Amino acid sequence: MKIPVKLNGAQVVLEAAADAPLLNVLRNQECLSVKPGCCEGSCGSCTVLLDGLPVPSCKIPAGTIRNQEIETLEHFSKTEDYADIIKGFEKAGIKLCGYCNSGKIFSAWRIIKAGSRPNRKLIAEEVSHLSPCCTDLDTLVNGIIYAFDFHSRRIGAL
Repeated sequence: MKIPVKLNGAQVVLEAAADAPLLNVLRNQECLSVKPGCCEGSCGSCTVLLDGLPVPSCKIPAGTIRNQEIETLEHFSKTEDYADIIKGFEKAGIKLCGYCNSGKIFSAWRIIKAGSRPNRKLIAEEVSHLSPCCTDLDTLVNGIIYAFDFHSRRIGAL
């Protein structure tokens, strides 16, 4: 089936079976930041922004994405928001291994975009679905707090 979407800022028509996981469709489009992992929606390695919300692409059937906007880490990594998150992660000592970067980064982005300074408990709840192998929960929470501070300073909200 033909599926019109906006992918990384460009209008495209994807060709896929209605029940094909979005993960596979995106990988066929050379979006290699979208990685297969657990294929159960919990590891974070296949996370994309779908209409601005982080979702596990392994759980999204291609037939449900008609006329939606999809953003992968390839595109998001060119933004100032991404730079803020990376600075926060670096300050916390997070070394991104490449496996679940999109899960950590897009979860941080969602928290930052909420607007109010997040507390540790809220952040821990928001990222509890991730199972990063290279970062412990406390360090990830610190990185998101630092990223929020960098972002707030950049946009003049602090």
